Amino acid sequence: MRKVLTVAGSDCSGGAGIQADLKTFSAHGVFGMSVVVSVVAENTSRVIAIQDVTPDMIEKQMDAVFEDIGADAVKVGMLSTPVCMRAVAGKLKQYAPKNVVVDPVMYAKNGCPLMDPGAVGALIEVIVPLADVLTPNIPEAERIAEMKIEALDDMKEAARRIHAMGCRSVLVKGGHALGDAVDVLFDGTDFRLLEARRIDTKNTHGTGCTFSSAIASNLALGYDVAEAAERAKRYVTTAIEHALPIGKGHGPTHHFYDLYREGLRGMDGGERRS
Repeated sequence: MRKVLTVAGSDCSGGAGIQADLKTFSAHGVFGMSVVVSVVAENTSRVIAIQDVTPDMIEKQMDAVFEDIGADAVKVGMLSTPVCMRAVAGKLKQYAPKNVVVDPVMYAKNGCPLMDPGAVGALIEVIVPLADVLTPNIPEAERIAEMKIEALDDMKEAARRIHAMGCRSVLVKGGHALGDAVDVLFDGTDFRLLEARRIDTKNTHGTGCTFSSAIASNLALGYDVAEAAERAKRYVTTAIEHALPIGKGHGPTHHFYDLYREGLRGMDGGERRS
């Protein structure tokens, strides 16, 4: 079985962060592992508090995984401070895993900050160059590329600027734009557009975490970056289409929709019970 590690913050409400990552890994049939860098008290409506794990404990968690099990892909999510970033970067350099997908999480779905605003420079310096795929949404891409994004051509220009910072590929997600959900994938030479119809729902908590984890899962399964991104796009679109109306704010996506529809039938010798 292929193995995928998430290095990110937790979400006690289960829709985003490490919890979403592990659900996504399981849905793809890969073995999921986690390194917690921050404990986040959040729900579908707000972030109540964040408590960062010490850099030493982050490093020891990564040691525990790599000295024993290893990983076919790594997804890096929320890194709230420069010291967290440097701890993670040091271990990624030490163990040099294949297929590093970085989701540069800056804000929760409700707009609450998850990254120290002064940490963007450290993100660019120590994390971006380690990414095989970087997956910023439009607000994150605007911060990293230092430009306003209002149209598809702007997304392409931001992708060019971010790619020049050292990542192998960058995928600028278009979920915050108007119209259909169009993402721009750039590998330094060619652009590829990932297109899907926009789904009218407020329940999109954890979509960025889910998308990046799906990319990491597909890379671990042996797909190249372009195919991994295409497959992940289809997966997250289905998860959004069947999102769950849980909580008072932005509910979570349905990570196991296909599994629940197909995979649990026959457990009692017949159709799955409702």
